[in-house]
Amino acid sequence: MLMIIITIGNAMAELGRLLMYEASRDWLPIVTGEIQSPMGVASVEFIDPREPVAVVPILRAGLALVEYASSILPATKTYHLGISRDEETLRPTIYLNKLPDKFPEGSRVFVVDPMLATGGTIVAALALLKERGVDNKQIKVISAVAAPPALQKLSEKFPGLHVYAGIIDPTVNEKGFIIPGLGDAGDRSFGT
Repeated sequence: MLMIIITIGNAMAELGRLLMYEASRDWLPIVTGEIQSPMGVASVEFIDPREPVAVVPILRAGLALVEYASSILPATKTYHLGISRDEETLRPTIYLNKLPDKFPEGSRVFVVDPMLATGGTIVAALALLKERGVDNKQIKVISAVAAPPALQKLSEKFPGLHVYAGIIDPTVNEKGFIIPGLGDAGDRSFGT
């Protein structure tokens, strides 16, 4: 069992890294410069570290997907957002909000929620970002597994928003779980 937990946790971290790389291509501001290598001067392009980039993992499962984020986006700030879902009503409840009162102008924000099932949690998270001055075009959503109800809700409420998912599964059951899905992404990633 320990080997399976480690494998799932590592797979989620690697998937998150790959999805964030894909989402950041042609979106983040690039600057050019020169660096001195042992063999000479090289022209380079890199993400402008002066431009504000934030990562917002939705706790706790979102932490697994952002574990390697700093390897591709070293100059980011991470703001934690804790949202739980009532298993009866499927409504989200915010239990931790470490977002700034206002994001700096021009901020680009990656919101990381591994499972987009009914859409309630991600919609609540995005509403908080909108209240803090972040436009739809400044947000990218990163998810391991998404389902049609969540994607439909996002399309209706946040036109122009881009979602990067490892897979889109076909349905959600009456309890709000993605089928076939992964089960509880946090429990599976952290072995709890």
